[in-house]
Amino acid sequence: MKISYKWLKELIEITESPEEIGKILTATGLEVESIEEIESIKGGLQGVVIGEVLTREKHPEADRLSLTTVDVGGENPLSIVCGATNVAAGQKVVVATVGATLYPTGSDQPLVLKKSKIRGALSEGMICAEDELGVGSSHDGILVLDTDLPNGTPASEYFGISSDYLIEIGLTPNRADAASHYGVARDLKAYFNREINLPSVEAFAVNNESLPFEAEVRNAEAAPRYTGLTISGLKVAESPEWLKQRLATIGIRSINNIVDITNYVCHELGQPMHAFDANKVIGNKVIVTTVPAGTTFVTLDGVERKLSDSDLMICNAGTNGNPEPMCIAGVFGGLTSGVTNETTSIFLESAYFSPIWVRKTAQRFALKTDSSFRFERGTDPNMPLYALKRAALLIQEIAGGTVSSNITDIYPEPAADFQVKMTYRNIDRLIGKSLEKDLIKNILAGLDIQVAEENETGFTAIVPPYRVDVQREADVIEEILRIYGFGQVELSDALSSDYLSDFPVNDPEKLKLRVAELLVANGFNEMINNSLTKPDYHASLAENIQGNPVKILNYLSEDLSVMRQTLIFSGLEVIAYNSNRRQKDLKLFEFGKTYNEIGEKYVEKERLAVFLTGNIGQESWFEKSREVVFHDLAGFVMQVLSSVKIKDVERTEADAAIFKFGTTLTLNRKPVVTFGQLNAVIAKKLDIKAPVFYADFDWDYMLKQYDAFVQYKEVAKFPEVRRDLSVVVNKKITFEELRQIAYKTERQLLRAVNVFDVYEGANLEGKKSYSVSFILQDDQQTLTDKVIDKTMQRLISAYEREFEAVIRK
Repeated sequence: MKISYKWLKELIEITESPEEIGKILTATGLEVESIEEIESIKGGLQGVVIGEVLTREKHPEADRLSLTTVDVGGENPLSIVCGATNVAAGQKVVVATVGATLYPTGSDQPLVLKKSKIRGALSEGMICAEDELGVGSSHDGILVLDTDLPNGTPASEYFGISSDYLIEIGLTPNRADAASHYGVARDLKAYFNREINLPSVEAFAVNNESLPFEAEVRNAEAAPRYTGLTISGLKVAESPEWLKQRLATIGIRSINNIVDITNYVCHELGQPMHAFDANKVIGNKVIVTTVPAGTTFVTLDGVERKLSDSDLMICNAGTNGNPEPMCIAGVFGGLTSGVTNETTSIFLESAYFSPIWVRKTAQRFALKTDSSFRFERGTDPNMPLYALKRAALLIQEIAGGTVSSNITDIYPEPAADFQVKMTYRNIDRLIGKSLEKDLIKNILAGLDIQVAEENETGFTAIVPPYRVDVQREADVIEEILRIYGFGQVELSDALSSDYLSDFPVNDPEKLKLRVAELLVANGFNEMINNSLTKPDYHASLAENIQGNPVKILNYLSEDLSVMRQTLIFSGLEVIAYNSNRRQKDLKLFEFGKTYNEIGEKYVEKERLAVFLTGNIGQESWFEKSREVVFHDLAGFVMQVLSSVKIKDVERTEADAAIFKFGTTLTLNRKPVVTFGQLNAVIAKKLDIKAPVFYADFDWDYMLKQYDAFVQYKEVAKFPEVRRDLSVVVNKKITFEELRQIAYKTERQLLRAVNVFDVYEGANLEGKKSYSVSFILQDDQQTLTDKVIDKTMQRLISAYEREFEAVIRK
């Protein structure tokens, strides 16, 4: 967010330098990312002076060049070669002397003046055209001045160059209240204990009622407050220089005086506004409502957009009683209802729209505007009326006209203050220092937070509705601390702690994902098999499996009549299926449950099965493939155990009925994994002749051991941010591929990638739509919108590049 230092000084008394203000804002929670000096003419025309052409002669070697001598206030006139056809003796001109740096209009490169020879003639400067100075776009000839200023006068004095400082703040999503110059001034007010000088609107008056307007809000949830008025007899024209310069300082291009004023008030007060051409509002009526899904609407950028029935629209009365949309509420104006050079009357809107409604619409259309930026985060519901009067007075001052209607203010349920119970004990405890009660109350008063129902132990904090981020006791304490100063809280020599949350618990799914990724990285493929199987399989191992099989009462087939007691046979079925199709070199794994009836209880356990068969390695000119051996499987087993921090295991011989040879690894005398070459008798049940190596992990037991492993994880200091994305890709693309590319693209901030919706349909032939959520978090600081947007753009670009994905909007 960009803040003008000069503009800020108009709202609150500031004697401190821009750098000092930057440090104070950063210390109080508004992180200043940069401070830049801004001049109305870039470079300030340093080295550029007023001169007078003394002589002008034709260049002997070039028909289009002239040799001139120019008095610039020095001992001797300068010899300058000039290419302009309008140069003549006696003219007052603008001269860039040797060493001056110019920033020509439309050029990215600065121009540094050097002494040079042009066609054999010495040139000691340049007589400048308008565009060469950066003061305009004309290059028809040199700029001839009508002035009596002495020769040698700095050109900056003639052009009245003004300078300002641009303070760029990395505004965090929770500080919607600071998204304006007034909002920043409020923080300085609290810090310095100084008064804010808001422009007076006492001069506002309704001049006549010649252009009455009716307003109707049909969705009070989406538009809790709506205000407006009409102004007639105005003249749309170019904005005065001060207004254009003020907006240019914060990076906003001037459009016309009416639009510029609405932008000005938005950045001054944080209240977005919109002006409609009153002559284009059918029926002199504004209706705030939704329209039928599929309605088309052309926005100011000329793009036709298809509306949904959840997009709040500003409509006119329309024809045949059907409201006609003019503007996407809080997001973007319409092409046909906006202010043009022919506009003479306007309907001026100032409203409070629901952040949820605006956010959904802005995201669906992928539109980001100054208005949506503020409405999405939450504006001040008590600001629209003041902002409306402020804008009306500025319009009358700059564009003329009269207020031609009474103010419409639809506000059925005024926003209530937030009431937060506070105790002095908790304030001292969370701050880490005991503060005087009067100091606490003074800080809160500076933040517009009232103290009510005070007693010896605490009070009730009355928080204004524009502070949507301050609704809990801890929030209020944070406000006190940031104004008091984090640096004023002394660190104790003694160690202490205060638990603000529970210690993190290991996430079983994340651990499972870690092991799965490890195996996939080693060339394995994951299986997902049916838990129902043949009773004959398990009958052969009845003596070696604890308990009895769980039978299905209403089974569809004898082959699916019991629940599996082991993962062996489901894996062997996959091996047999692939071997019959000449896919004999297989590395497979499966996370799955086994089911047993032990006594009167049903026991369900999570296990991990790993299978190896065939050859390992690919045949090439420098390397031969070879048959899988026991030690290949043993290596993968140890990698899995290492990944879940299991070590110091003991070895025993595996069950001979299942394994031809193998090993059982135990921890605390309980089996963790058994692995080896399966007995040929078992493999032959599915006509598998090749050796099969198999590992059976007790995943539930491994999880318990991992939870017991001593770990340390610092409590996150900064909030997570969730962003959602819907991508359409080839139906063969899996979510796992999307997830892996996301982690590969953003390694620092990305904490989690999850899919919450998958869609396939006739309208997406050969395609599949994934709705994916991304959790972002920085361990060092609160993420700003700028960083979040940049990260999401990198992810979008990666998906478009890797999968030719189309982003659904």
